[in-house]
Amino acid sequence: MRAAAMSQSCNRKRTAQSDCLERFLSLAMCVGLLWPPGGASVAPCICASNILSCSKMNLSSIPTGLPLYTAVLDLSYNDINKLKSEWTPVKLPKLRNLLLSHNGLLFLSSEAFVNVKQLRHLDLSSNSLQLLDEFVFEPLVNLEVLLLYNNKITQIDRSAFITTLNIQKLYLSHNQISRFPVELIREKSRLEKLSLLDVSSNKIKTLPLDEMRALPAWLRNGLYFHNNPLLCHCDLYTLVAHWDLRKLNSVADFRGEFTCILQGPQKTRVDVFELSGESMNCSTFKEAEEEAFLEQTLTLACDTKRRNMLKTWTLPGSAALISGGNQTAMVMPDGSLRVSPVRSEDSGTYTCFATSEAFNETIYVVLKVHNFTMHGGSETLNTAYTTLVGCLASVVLVLVYLYLTPCRCFCCPGKGKARGDDSIRSSVLSVTPTHGADPAALHRHVVFTDTKEARGLNGKLNPNVDQDDHETEEARSLMKGTRKKSITESISSVFSDTPMMV
Repeated sequence: MRAAAMSQSCNRKRTAQSDCLERFLSLAMCVGLLWPPGGASVAPCICASNILSCSKMNLSSIPTGLPLYTAVLDLSYNDINKLKSEWTPVKLPKLRNLLLSHNGLLFLSSEAFVNVKQLRHLDLSSNSLQLLDEFVFEPLVNLEVLLLYNNKITQIDRSAFITTLNIQKLYLSHNQISRFPVELIREKSRLEKLSLLDVSSNKIKTLPLDEMRALPAWLRNGLYFHNNPLLCHCDLYTLVAHWDLRKLNSVADFRGEFTCILQGPQKTRVDVFELSGESMNCSTFKEAEEEAFLEQTLTLACDTKRRNMLKTWTLPGSAALISGGNQTAMVMPDGSLRVSPVRSEDSGTYTCFATSEAFNETIYVVLKVHNFTMHGGSETLNTAYTTLVGCLASVVLVLVYLYLTPCRCFCCPGKGKARGDDSIRSSVLSVTPTHGADPAALHRHVVFTDTKEARGLNGKLNPNVDQDDHETEEARSLMKGTRKKSITESISSVFSDTPMMV
C-alpha cells in the first residue's frame, strides 16, 4: 500500500514538473520569437494567449517570427516610422486587430497588408501619414474599423476605400483633408454597413448637402463634420438645424463647435446657429410635411437614430392600426408604413414608436393629401397651355391675313407683262367712309380692272364711261384669257361691307 501510494505521489510530481517544464519552454519560445533583432537591451513583448503586446518597447522595427496564432498585435507607442511589405514575411491568418498608433509612421507600403487580409480592426492614429495610396487598403476586404485620426493627411484618393465594403467606422478627424469623401456615402451597398464617419477638425469648405440630407437618420447620427472652415449659407444652417431638432449625436454632442466663414474680406467666423439672425437672416427651420395625391401609393419611413428597432404606428387622431381592417395603411417588414390607395381622409399626423433594449424614440410624420389625383393638375395645365397656344396662333393668322401682302403671280398664263401690269391688286382693309359714291358699288366685293377706254387722266377712272359697257368689256376680257393693266390705286377686294372711296 505504501509503495503504491509513494509511486502515485511520484507520478503526480513528475506530471507537475512536466507541465511546469512545458509552460516554461512555451514562454521561452514566445519570448525568443518576439525578441527584436539586435535588441538585447530591449525588453521582450508580452505574450498572453493569442494577444501579443509590444507597446512602449522603443521598437524601431517590428519583431520577426510572429506566431501564426496571433489574433491581436499591439505595436503602439514605438518608433516604427515605416511599414514595409516584408514586415511579416508569412501570412497571419488569425490576426484580427493591429495597433500601430503613436509611432511616427511616415510611409505605408501598397503591399503592407497583403499577408493580414483577415484584419477587422486597424489603428493608424496619431502618426505622420500624409497621403493614402489608392491600393494600400485593397487587401482588407473584411476591415470594419479604421482609425486614421490625428495624422497629417491632406489628400485621400477616391478609390482608397473602394474595396473596404464592410467598413463600419472610419475616423478621419484632426487631419488636413480639404475634400469630403462623398464616395463613402454615395454607394448604397456601403451604407448598409457604415455607421460612423468622422471628418471633423479638417479643412473642408463645402459639404455634399444633398447626399447628406438623403441619408437615413441612424447614419446621420454618426456623421461628424464639426470644426471645419465651412462657407456660410442658408442650406448649411437648414441641415444643421434639422439635425439638432432631431437630437442627432453628431450635432447635439458638439453643438458649440459648428462654425462657418462669412464671405467677405475679413472672413469672419460665426456660429452656424446664428445664421437665422442678423448674419444672413436664414429662415427658421421647420419640419417639412409629406405630400400625396389621391389614389397613389405612399410609404412613410420611421427614420430612427438606431438600426433594427421595433416599430409600431398610430394613425391620425391616435387611431390604432388594425390588422385586416378596412384601413388602407399597412406596416411593412422594415417598419415603414404603406398607404395605398391614398384617400383624402388619410391627411394628418402619423406617429411611429421605435423601441429597443436601451433606447426609445418617437417620430411624427405629417401627411397632407391633395384633393386630386397626381395627373389631374398636369392635365389641367396641359389644357390651359393648349388653349393659350391656339389663341396665339389665331392672332398670328389674323395679323398675317390683314397686314401681309400676298405674293404676286409672275408665272401666270399670258404674254410677258411688266411688273406693274398685274390685273388684280391685293386685298386691303379700310374704314374710310365713301362720299358721293354709287349706292350699287357699296355692296360690290370684287371689282375688276378697267379697260383702256375707261381711263382718264393720270390713270384714273373716267366717270363718264357707261357702267354696263365697262362690265361687258371686263367679262369679254376674261373669256378671251387676256389680262388688263391695273390701276395703282384701284381696289380689288374689301374685308367687310364698309364703303370704299374710289
